[in-house]
Amino acid sequence: MFVEKRKSGENILYYLVHSYREHGKVKKIRKYLGRNLSHTNLEKFKKIAEQQILEILDQFTTQIFEFSLSDKEITELNKFNDKIKLIHLYSKEWEQFTEDFVFNTNAIEGSTIAKDEVRSILEKKKVTDPEEKETKGVAKAVEYIRKTKDDLSLSMIKKLHKLCFEDSKSYAGKFRDVEVVIRSGSGKIMHTGVPSEELKDYLNDFVEWYQDNKKKFKPLVLAAIIHNQFEYIHPFQDGNGRVGRLLLNFILLKNKYPPINILLKDRQEYYKTLYEYSANHNLKPTLRFLIKQYKKTHVTTKK
Repeated sequence: MFVEKRKSGENILYYLVHSYREHGKVKKIRKYLGRNLSHTNLEKFKKIAEQQILEILDQFTTQIFEFSLSDKEITELNKFNDKIKLIHLYSKEWEQFTEDFVFNTNAIEGSTIAKDEVRSILEKKKVTDPEEKETKGVAKAVEYIRKTKDDLSLSMIKKLHKLCFEDSKSYAGKFRDVEVVIRSGSGKIMHTGVPSEELKDYLNDFVEWYQDNKKKFKPLVLAAIIHNQFEYIHPFQDGNGRVGRLLLNFILLKNKYPPINILLKDRQEYYKTLYEYSANHNLKPTLRFLIKQYKKTHVTTKK
C-alpha cells in the first residue's frame, strides 16, 4: 500500500492505494484520507484506511501460498470439478487400482519393477529387494489413505512417507535437514526444494492453509493445490513424488471422490504442469491434466 497525493486547486488530497492483480490485469483499491493533512493526521487516517482495505481484500481474495485468487477465479477453478464424477470402487477394482497406482507412481521415480510383476510382489509375505520393499510399502500407503479417518497433518504426512519407505530408506518418516534439487533426465535443475532452515515454517503454513481454506475449494481443486504445493516444498530427502501423489488421492477420497492414477507414459506432461504452478502460479494445466488422468484411470479400472 502507498500514499498518493493529488493537487486540487490550492489543496492537496491524500489517498491510500493498494494494487492487486485479477485475471492478469492490475486493479487498485483507493481510500480517501483527507485534504491538507498534517503528518500526525495522515498517519492516523492511514491506519484506519489500511484496515478498511484489508477487510475488502478478505472478501474477495484468498491467499494461495505465494499468490492469491479472487472469488471469481476460485469459482472458475471450481468448475473443473464438474468434469469428474463420484464413482464407487468395489474390492476387485480397488485391487486393480492399487496395482496400477503402485506400478506407475514408482516407475515415474525410476523403479525397474515391471507392471506384470506388481501383483506377485504384493502377494509375497517377505521381500528383500529395495524396489520390491517400496512396491509393498506404497500399497500399504494406498490402503491407509483409503481407510483412515485422519485429516491432513504433519504427522499424517510423515506416516505416509514411513509406510512407503520404512523398509528401504534410513530416513523414512523424517523431514529432511539437507538441501534437495530436482533434475531433468539431462541433469538440468528443474526445481530446488525450499531451504531446509525454512522447511518447518513452510510445512506449518501448508497445514494451516489447508485447515483455513479446505471448504472454499471443490475436491479436485483442493487436491491439486495440496499436491502441487507439497511438491514445491519437497520436504523429504527422497520420495516426495510418491507421497505427493498419495496426498492428491487422500484429499479426493476424504471428499468421497475416486482416486486418480497418474500414468508413467504421461509423466512429461505431468512435470510441465508442476512447472507451470511453481513458475507461473498457474493451476489450470494441473486441473486439465488430472481430468484426463481421471478418465484414463476409471476407463481402465472398469475393464
